[in-house]
Amino acid sequence: MEPAAVAGFVLAVAPLLAAPGASLALLTDSVAAGRTGDAALVITGTVTGLYVHATLAAAGLSALVLRSDAAWRAVQLAGGLYLIGLGLWTLRTRRPAGTTGDRRGPAFRRALLANLLNPKAAAIVLTLMPQFMDDRTAIGVQYAVLTTAQALVLTVWLAGCAVALSRGGRVLARTVLPRLGAAVLLAVGVWTVYLGTRPHS
Repeated sequence: MEPAAVAGFVLAVAPLLAAPGASLALLTDSVAAGRTGDAALVITGTVTGLYVHATLAAAGLSALVLRSDAAWRAVQLAGGLYLIGLGLWTLRTRRPAGTTGDRRGPAFRRALLANLLNPKAAAIVLTLMPQFMDDRTAIGVQYAVLTTAQALVLTVWLAGCAVALSRGGRVLARTVLPRLGAAVLLAVGVWTVYLGTRPHS
């Protein structure tokens, strides 16, 4: 696939990854509790979840696309509406999504499950990634490339957050970032809904 497509995906997904979610909540919980060593486990668990989502999508997306253009547009519409809903929900609450206060279990397992059960992660795989794919390269290969790019961006972001939080930057992660993330979610959600309802050319 074209390097420009990968770069475009990185620019599109980076603000979404910066939006507060379960991974950042787990990271904040670990650092605030003095378990800074768990930060690497949270990041590893989250990245593992990304590859699971991508593998599942690659296994079924090609058949879905070949079967029905209407079905693909329905996936786009559903994902866009979810992102809009998540953005509105974020605006209505001051608590980052996924904060449970539960400190039981290994950090890796908690982060992995949080990502696997997070609809936002699935929405990125099913609605955003395909916008940067082409029909010249196998879907599985394109998912692997884009997921690796996403994993690298997320790793850098969460590692930076861990450093900032350990130095007393929790106020930023709990006030400014939720509002910024909500705005981005709303914008991408509207864009995705538009793509899903646009007449096929």
